[in-house]
Amino acid sequence: MANYPRSEAILSRNARFIPGGVVSTNRAVDPPIVFEKAEGAWMWDVEGNKYLDYHAAFGPYVLGHGDASVNDAVRKVIDDKRSLFGSGTTELEGRLGEIVCGAVPFVDSIQVLNTGSEATYQALRLARAATGRSHIIKPQGGYHGWHNDVACNLMTPLEVVGKRRVAEEYPFLPISAGIPEEHSRLVHIVNFNDLESVEVMCQRYPIAALITEPILQNIGVVHPLPGYLEGLRRLADRYGFVLIFDEVKTGFRHALGGYSAISGVHPDLVVYGKAIANGYPIAVIAGKRELMDLFISPDASKRVLLAGTYNAHPVPTAAAIATIERLAEDDGAVYRHLEALGARMQVGLEEILRKDGTAAVVARQGSAFCLYFMDHLPVDWHDVAGNHDAALDGRLREMLLSHGVYFFQLPMKQCSLSAAHTEADVDATLLAVERSMAAILQPVAGSLS
Repeated sequence: MANYPRSEAILSRNARFIPGGVVSTNRAVDPPIVFEKAEGAWMWDVEGNKYLDYHAAFGPYVLGHGDASVNDAVRKVIDDKRSLFGSGTTELEGRLGEIVCGAVPFVDSIQVLNTGSEATYQALRLARAATGRSHIIKPQGGYHGWHNDVACNLMTPLEVVGKRRVAEEYPFLPISAGIPEEHSRLVHIVNFNDLESVEVMCQRYPIAALITEPILQNIGVVHPLPGYLEGLRRLADRYGFVLIFDEVKTGFRHALGGYSAISGVHPDLVVYGKAIANGYPIAVIAGKRELMDLFISPDASKRVLLAGTYNAHPVPTAAAIATIERLAEDDGAVYRHLEALGARMQVGLEEILRKDGTAAVVARQGSAFCLYFMDHLPVDWHDVAGNHDAALDGRLREMLLSHGVYFFQLPMKQCSLSAAHTEADVDATLLAVERSMAAILQPVAGSLS
C-alpha cells in the first residue's frame, strides 16, 4: 500500500481536537487519504496525487465538483445580499417548491430541511401523526439516517442477523450505542424484496409507515424485484400505512423525480437530498397535500412541528434550483449522457471480468454502479453478505488508487458517475481495473501453474 505521510499527519493533528480526527465517522477509511481540492470528475490529495472520482462524496455530485452553473447561482445570492433572514418566506424557497412539484407529478407540496436524516425523521413523524399509529417497518440493508428508529440493520454480519427469514421479523440491531431499547418494540425489520413479511407485520402490528430505499444503494446497488414496489403500494393502500420512499441517494440522480418516476410507483411521502443540490447541504420532504398540511394543521393534536434555523438557507436553496434546472435542460440531456457513460462502464467491466474468468456481476442504475464478486445480481442483504467476495472487492479498490482512480475504500459501496465524466475517463478507468485485476490474480494464477 502506498504511503500518505501528509494525510496521516493531518489526521493525527485533527484527532487532538476531533474524536478520530474525522467529523463524520463514516468518512474514516484506510488508507486515510486527505483530499484538498476537486474539480469536475477529479480530486487531488494533499500528497499531490490526482484521482478520477467515483465516490462523489457519497453521491451528491451528479453534475461534477464545482459545476459552473451551480456555483454562479450561489455567487449571485451572496452578491445580492440574500442573507438568512429567519423571518417569513422568500422567493427562493417558493421557486424551489414550484420546480420540485413541477418535476414530480405525484408531489403536491414540499418542505425544505438540511440533511436526509432530518427529512426521514420528519417523514416518520408525519406518518405517525396521520395514522395515529406508532409502529414502522424497515427493510434490512437500507440506511435512512442517524436517528433512533432507523439507525439499525444495515451491513449486519450474517452470524448476527441470522438466516434469511420469510413471514418473520428480524431482531432490531442498532448501528449505534445510545438507542433506547424501547425503539426495538416499534420498529420491525424485514428483508428487502419480501412482500410476504411486510403483510405479516401489517397483520401483527398497527403500522404507521414503511420506509425504504426503492433501490438499496448503501450496500451497492440492489434493485427491487419486478412487482415489489407495486406490491408495497397495494399493501399500503390495504392496511392504511404511509409508504415512504427514501430517495436521498436515488432522487434526481436517476431521473427528475428519482426512481419513483422510473418505476411508476408513487409513494405517499418521498425524501430527496444529495444530488438535488450537487453537493450543497439541503434535503426535501415532499408528498401528498393531506400529509404535508399536517405541518400547519389547525388541530393541535395533529399538527407536526417543523422548525430549523437553517431550513432553505439561500445558498443551498439557490444551488438546488440551479441543479434541477440544469438537469431538466434539453429534455434531460444530462441523464442521457450519464446513461451512456454508465452503459459504457458496465459493458467494459463485464468484458474485463469475463476475460479474467472471475465470477462477478455489475449492478447498475443509470450513473450508479457496483461490482459484486458473485455469480448473480443480489436481491437483498443476505445475498450480498453470503455470496459477495468482499476481500477481493476491497483489494481492487486499494489497487485502483495507484492508477489514479478513487472508489470509496469500503467494499460494496456504490460508485457514481457525474456529468463531468467523459468517455475517455471511463476508458481510463476500465484500463485501471484491467491492470489491477491482473495484478491481483497473477499470484493466484502462478500458484496453479
